[in-house]
Amino acid sequence: MKKTSYLLLALSALLLMSSCVSTKKIVYFQDPDEVFRQGQQIMQQYEMRLKPADQVLVKVTCSEPELLSIFAQDVMMGTAGTNSTNVAGSGSMTNAYGYTVSNDGIITLPAVGRVNVAGLTSDEAARRIEEQIVEKNLIKDPEVTVRLLNARVAVLGAVKAPQVVSLTSERNTILDVLARCGDIADTGLRQKVTLYREEGGERKKYPIDLTSTDIFQSEAYYVQQNDLIYVEPNKSQSIKSSAFYAFLGAGASIISVISAIVTIVMVTTK
Repeated sequence: MKKTSYLLLALSALLLMSSCVSTKKIVYFQDPDEVFRQGQQIMQQYEMRLKPADQVLVKVTCSEPELLSIFAQDVMMGTAGTNSTNVAGSGSMTNAYGYTVSNDGIITLPAVGRVNVAGLTSDEAARRIEEQIVEKNLIKDPEVTVRLLNARVAVLGAVKAPQVVSLTSERNTILDVLARCGDIADTGLRQKVTLYREEGGERKKYPIDLTSTDIFQSEAYYVQQNDLIYVEPNKSQSIKSSAFYAFLGAGASIISVISAIVTIVMVTTK
């Protein structure tokens, strides 16, 4: 009788332990504090570079409002996403349009013509447009602002809310994006996160281990537009979600009850 009781207790304990998850698998940045004692240099290369199919806002400002009328010539062509004209406090005028970067990396601006912006940051693209405006003697003192409109990152796999995340600024880390998805689920493998990125006509793969501080030095720490993040689920998740595992879970409870009854009977019959 004792052997039966011990067997039932052992089996119950084994089934209950199978549902436990080690904290080693879910805690972020497990390196010792010495890693940060001297401080780490923060990477500043977070700016996104323009790619084909990006939509960009091009905003032109100058001190002579009448000169900005040339930037409204493309309305009939349908290439302008938005157009806003307003008077700033100093009397300057602003025209803003949304444009799509073509497959060969070009945006076509009224009067300015074709401007190659592929591979440039938003600030670099703005400076290039300013240079072409001056070269064509359109405006002597243009101030151009370029902003990316449709930057987004897709997140799939074992996160609490898989989704396409719209980026509200150019400085976004992989941690920011995962936080927007409700964090990695308990069933996700934080050591096996993969980021896929399109660069120079190629798709690159970056393996990421979020339990290590090495992530802060990774090229994938700051996300880029159109990145894809995939969090690999624990291989046992398919088993845990199966009817058989549910049966085992219920069985563990039943065995615990039977084991307790058997123990009580043994004690009372002595």
